Amino acid sequence: MNAKALVSALVTVSGLTFCTGVFALDFPAPSPACTLKQRVGLTDIEIIYSRPGMKGRPIFGGLIPYGEVWRTGANQATKIAFSTPVKLNGAEIPAGQYALYTIPDKQEWTVILSKDTTASIFDYNPTNDLVRLKATPVKLADPVETFTLGLNDIRDDSATLNLDWEQTRVPVKLELDLTGKLVPQIEAVMAGPGGQKPYYQAAMFYFYHGQDLKKASQWIDAALAQREAHYMVYLKAQILAKLGDKPGAIAAAKRSAELALKANDKGYVKLNEDLISSLR
Repeated sequence: MNAKALVSALVTVSGLTFCTGVFALDFPAPSPACTLKQRVGLTDIEIIYSRPGMKGRPIFGGLIPYGEVWRTGANQATKIAFSTPVKLNGAEIPAGQYALYTIPDKQEWTVILSKDTTASIFDYNPTNDLVRLKATPVKLADPVETFTLGLNDIRDDSATLNLDWEQTRVPVKLELDLTGKLVPQIEAVMAGPGGQKPYYQAAMFYFYHGQDLKKASQWIDAALAQREAHYMVYLKAQILAKLGDKPGAIAAAKRSAELALKANDKGYVKLNEDLISSLR
């Protein structure tokens, strides 16, 4: 190959390489995908959705028309999964994965869980709806640029699913039957043989979830017989106070405060002082 042909070949190869490089550029997604995983109590929740932005556009009543089914995000329909049965705004939802659709409106939204998780918004069929429930939108003081699904106000047996975009928040109450599932398990373990039992954890669960306080009192005493810690003695004081034993509760709170001082835990010192004040 002569010099002229070699140069021509190199230019051609360079051009092809350049063009290939251009087509291989990785541009950012207009509505990036997001996977949210959250454990609430003993339930694992997963939400898979895409997050569009306002980008200067009017959203509800504009880009997203009122009164029409929306995929609650961008691209594919949003998916939500629960590892155990739950309640959404009081509606019973079996464990499983669902497509999450909504119908926005000024005064009231319709939240839809569909059993068909593969259909696009163009193939949405209401005959596949598991449930439709109502939710009341709340106006936000500050606009939210990027559509956001979040789980907040998390407790052992509840949370709030929030849909936030523009100046609108749509809260949906999530509830779990934690006590119905866990109490029989606790009872079986605590009644079984063996000395290594979760006495403190069981007493704490019973106290905070309105269960048998006499059992909680017995279990916290068993826990303290194994190891005395200020936060455990504080739980004993709380249990005794709720049982109506004020002298016992005050004595336990004083002991907890002493141990908290030694542990340099000022927070628990204050908690005990407040408990004592409330009982006098």
